[in-house]
Amino acid sequence: MDMGDVIAVVALIIAILAYQRTGGAADLKRKIESTMGPEDVKKQMDSLSAVTDSLREKTADALDRLEKAIRKAEKGE
Repeated sequence: MDMGDVIAVVALIIAILAYQRTGGAADLKRKIESTMGPEDVKKQMDSLSAVTDSLREKTADALDRLEKAIRKAEKGE
């Protein structure tokens, strides 16, 4: 894992934190409710939940690979 991968993971974490700080899903839900009916809102929230879960898993996998690479590099020293 090179420095570019580390920078990408850090950028992803910062983006997630910024999204949460600006209102995250709650703000998005209010915007959607103002333009759609309740059934459409439920579908959109389910879709958003699936994307969020996928992103969470991908982030966890990336951090796991980063940890393994760092530990391997430490053992090699």
